[in-house]
Amino acid sequence: MVRKKGSLILCGAVLFIAWNALLLLYLWGRPPIGRLGEGGGAEPGGKEEWGVARGKGGGANLAGEVIRLAEEVENQLEVQKNLLKQIENHRAAWARQKDVGKRETADTKEVQEKIVPQSPEPPLPLKSGVDHTQRPVDTVAPEAEQEHHQATELKQDLVVTTASSPEAVIPILVIACDRVTVKRSLDRLIQYRSSPELNPIIVSQDCGHVETARVIGSYGNQLTHIKQPELSDIRVRPEHRKFQGYYKIARHYRWALDQVFHTFSHSSVVIVEDDLEVAPDFFEYFRALYPILRSDPSLWCVSAWNDNGRDALVDPSGSGLLYRTDFFPGLGWMLLKEIWDELEPKWPSAFWDDWMRQPEQRKERSCIRPEISRTITFGRKGVSLGQFFDQYLRYIKLNTEFVPFTKHDLSYLLKEKYDEKFVREIYSAPLVKMEDLQGGGLTGPGPYRVQYSSRDSFKVFARNLGVMDDLKSGVPRTGYRGTVSFLYKGRRVFLAPPEGWTQYDVSWS
Repeated sequence: MVRKKGSLILCGAVLFIAWNALLLLYLWGRPPIGRLGEGGGAEPGGKEEWGVARGKGGGANLAGEVIRLAEEVENQLEVQKNLLKQIENHRAAWARQKDVGKRETADTKEVQEKIVPQSPEPPLPLKSGVDHTQRPVDTVAPEAEQEHHQATELKQDLVVTTASSPEAVIPILVIACDRVTVKRSLDRLIQYRSSPELNPIIVSQDCGHVETARVIGSYGNQLTHIKQPELSDIRVRPEHRKFQGYYKIARHYRWALDQVFHTFSHSSVVIVEDDLEVAPDFFEYFRALYPILRSDPSLWCVSAWNDNGRDALVDPSGSGLLYRTDFFPGLGWMLLKEIWDELEPKWPSAFWDDWMRQPEQRKERSCIRPEISRTITFGRKGVSLGQFFDQYLRYIKLNTEFVPFTKHDLSYLLKEKYDEKFVREIYSAPLVKMEDLQGGGLTGPGPYRVQYSSRDSFKVFARNLGVMDDLKSGVPRTGYRGTVSFLYKGRRVFLAPPEGWTQYDVSWS
C-alpha cells in the first residue's frame, strides 16, 4: 500500500513538471495578439493581420496584450500553487500513516513473540537407546514455558475450568516389549488423536524383540520410537528369580519416564501399555482433567480405568460420571513432572504399581477415575500370567460414547467441593442388610448403603456383591474415604465403613 501511494506522488510531480513545460512552450510559440477577427480569435486570417495592426498604432495594442498575457500566467501559477499544496498534504498524510503502520507491525510482532509459545525448540540430545531417526518432538522455550505456567496459575487462582489449558502438550507414552499386537493399541491411539502436535505418541520398547520393533517402525513419523538400552537380566535374590519380569518392567518404566520428562522435556504424560485399547474420547478425557490435576494438590494422577468397571457394575447411562479414588488404578494414567521428580529418586526395583499404593508414596492423595473405563486390556499374556484377567479384566466395559468433557465444568472434583457432597450422599443413603439387597425385598431405586466394619466383613460383602475384594495398603479398589460405589442389580450401592471414618488401616492388606 505504501509503495502504491509513493508511486502516485511521483506521478503527480512528473505531471506538474510536464504541465509547466507545455505552458511555457505554448506561451513562447503564441503569435502577437491583434484585434479579434470575424472568426472570433486573434489569429491570422482575421480581417486585420498582425502586420496591419502594427502599422496602425499597434503600440497600445501590444501593451494591452502583454498585460492580458501576464494575468493569464498569474492565474496558471495560482492553479499550480494549489496543486502543489494538495500534493504536499497528501504526502505528509501518507508518511504519517506509513509510520503508524510500522509501529503497529512492530508492536504486533513483539506481542506475538511474548504470548505465542508455539515455536518449537530443537529437541535435546537423546540418551543412549533412543532411535535418532525419529521425528523431532516439540518442546517449549523456557521463557514461554515460564509465562505459560504463570498464566495457568493465575487462572487456577480464579476458577478451574477445563478450557484453561487447550494448548497443553500431553504426550502419550506407550510401554512396549514383545507383543506384536501393540498394533491394535497404536491403531486406536492414532485413529482417535485429533492433534499430533498436542498429543505426540512416544513408544518405548524393552526386550529387543525384532518383530515388535518392525511393527512399531511401520508407523513412521506418526510416532517416536525409543528403545531401552539395558536388556540384561537383573540380579535378584533366589526367591525372586520368578519375578525377573517385574524387575525389568520397573527398570523400563523408570528409563522411559526419564526420557519423557528429562530428554524430551515434557511437563506431563499419559502412560499406557502395549495391551490397552482406548475409547473414542480418551484424549478428550485427559485434556479436560489436566487443569484439575494441575490445580488440586490433593490429586496425584488421573486414570482412565475403573477396577470395578464390569458391565453389570456400572451405570450404562453414566459415561460422563467421574469420581475421586484413593486407590491408584493405573492402566492408562496421567502423571505430572512434579510428581515424577518426587518419585524418581526412590523408584522401586520391582512391583512399581503396588509401591505407588503405599502410604509413603500416596501421601493421602487421590486420583480421578471414570464410571465407565476409557481403556480395556486385551493382553492375557504377560508377567502376571493372566492373574485377574479371566476373572475380572476381560469383562471390563469400554466406553463407546464420546463425552465432550472439555465443555463441562469439572470443578466439582476439587477436594473441598467433592468431599462435602460425597459424605452427605453416602451417609444419607438408607442402611440395608445384605440379605435385603440380594433377596430382592427392596423396591426403591436407591442408592443404598451396606456397612462393613472389618477387613473380613469387607471381603465377604465384596465377593457377594461381585466387586474386587483385594486391598492394597488397606485401600479397596476404587475406594474413596473407604467407600466403594457400584451398581448392583441396577441400583446404586455404597459399600462403606461406619460414619466418622478417618483413615485406612494398612494392616488390612
